Amino acid sequence: MKLTFWGASRQVTGSMFLLETEDNYRILIDCGADMDKKAGSNGQEDESPKLDTGFFPFEASTINVVLLTHAHIDHSGNIPNLYREGYEGQVLCTDPTFSLTNLLLQDAASLNSRRLSEMGKSKKQKVQKKFVSLQKDLFLEKQVRESMDNVVPIQYNRKFKLADGVDVTFIPAGHLLGAAHIVINVYENGEKKSIGFSGDIGRRNYPLLTDPEPMPPVDYLICESTYGNRLHIDTQTPESVLADVIKRTCIDIPGRLIIPSFSVGRTQALLYTLNRLYTEQGFPNIKVFSDSPLALESTKVYQKNLRMLNREAKEYYDENESLFDFANFEYLESSKASREVSNYNQPCIIISSSGMVQGGRVEQHVAANISNPYCTILIIGYCAEGTLGWRLLNGQPTISIKDKEEPVLAKVERTDVFSGHGDRDDLVRFVKHQSPDRLKKIFLVHGDYPSMVAFQQTLQEEGFNQVEIPAKGQQYEL
Repeated sequence: MKLTFWGASRQVTGSMFLLETEDNYRILIDCGADMDKKAGSNGQEDESPKLDTGFFPFEASTINVVLLTHAHIDHSGNIPNLYREGYEGQVLCTDPTFSLTNLLLQDAASLNSRRLSEMGKSKKQKVQKKFVSLQKDLFLEKQVRESMDNVVPIQYNRKFKLADGVDVTFIPAGHLLGAAHIVINVYENGEKKSIGFSGDIGRRNYPLLTDPEPMPPVDYLICESTYGNRLHIDTQTPESVLADVIKRTCIDIPGRLIIPSFSVGRTQALLYTLNRLYTEQGFPNIKVFSDSPLALESTKVYQKNLRMLNREAKEYYDENESLFDFANFEYLESSKASREVSNYNQPCIIISSSGMVQGGRVEQHVAANISNPYCTILIIGYCAEGTLGWRLLNGQPTISIKDKEEPVLAKVERTDVFSGHGDRDDLVRFVKHQSPDRLKKIFLVHGDYPSMVAFQQTLQEEGFNQVEIPAKGQQYEL
């Protein structure tokens, strides 16, 4: 049996792992978009082998099945391209993952379509050359529909037979509604081998979501390491952190709070927390705007899957009949309504995507308020280097937004209390459910290279000595 690491290797994005049995049954675990195509986080150029033609470093048509841990684009974003390259099999995931993946991929396809349309109108030779290249890389709605037609929803904690001598189990991972750890059992030559894929590991006591469940004993563990070298900074509850910010920014002064937030997962946690503040702590009814059509649709998926949320959320729903709707809350569905919020002159909270303040409607809100000393911008997620969010966090005195240089007079704050990733202690706790005596190898993926190296050392101190940090394209015999 062979395992090849085609993504999230010495970098965070692009999760994609190929498992091949001796009978040549080929399983692709995740098929994510790579946000860092030139180099990994260790600064080394990507030297993985490529086919002469095609999007993937393998023949898509030879894959037998795709297993998807969760909906985020860095895990699902290249599934439509897999079908376009000739894949004809099924995608297995939980039912909420199917619904959220469909929304995210349709949103990405719409952006791709607009981008290609704008470039196609250009008469510049350089733009036209790039346009031809991108046509090969960017999927459209047709490919998304084809992909979603082949999804098979799988229940948690129920063994599913993939092929003779191969089965899979999806285990709740926290992190995002529907997210899963995946355990594959392969029976070869009278021997059973178990391979576990962590997906993204959630944190305990996160709003709405159940805690990540432990993985049963496996022989090989592929483990994410996003927070492998650090702990969460904020140790207070989301309610107390958000209450403090709102009091300082919208109650003590008549100010405006802008919260850039990813539409799937993060926004739902925010709205639920705000709802609890208003109903349980007597906060004044400050106007709250959610400015993301994708967030609206994602929230409907959360509402539909109430039974899969944590006990606290279900009890709150039983008492209040709503998780996300409260007094003075409004969804902004149209672009016109989004623009008109700039004219709202009372204290308010604006939640809008994207979380990195790069593109999306939030960029116009930041542009309109960046020089307003009564505005606070609260960053609640990871911001990749070079994004507008990253530049704001680095304290630049002026910011260029849409080719216009603006002085930064608004306050910029950050919190990681809404991060859906478990920190170093959570990751260690997850791994320690395994036996160092049985576990033959741990492979660290989905993290910056320094984070992986630090986590490798931490695990070795805990008695796990067989820890590998695979490079992209590296293959192992299991």
